[in-house]
Amino acid sequence: MKRKTLVLGASENPDRYSYRAVLSLLQHEEEVVAIGLKAGEINGVKIQIGTPPIENVDTITLYIGPKNQPEYYDFIFSLMPKRIIFNPGTENQSFEKMAEEKGIEVLNACTLVMLSIGNY
Repeated sequence: MKRKTLVLGASENPDRYSYRAVLSLLQHEEEVVAIGLKAGEINGVKIQIGTPPIENVDTITLYIGPKNQPEYYDFIFSLMPKRIIFNPGTENQSFEKMAEEKGIEVLNACTLVMLSIGNY
């Protein structure tokens, strides 16, 4: 069964880990939604801006630093994801605690590594 993953902080820049994550998720046949600061596209996946309505999100993988995360809290919680992956550099203890209190699984991990070793 395909899970829907939201890549939050997606970028069209091939040097960015968020770009690589979108490609890797697609290679692993996961359904991908991308939100970034600028509209664009990664291998057919449109990068949306803002906080568009998205349904049935299983996982949110974060590529935004802690200082820019608060503006997305309400949006993220409104999506009711099963888990949030805090990639290296996005760790945020207060946000993680809020998510756990809402019953959301929190992982401090790297999406790319998880996919590459098969434990995504």
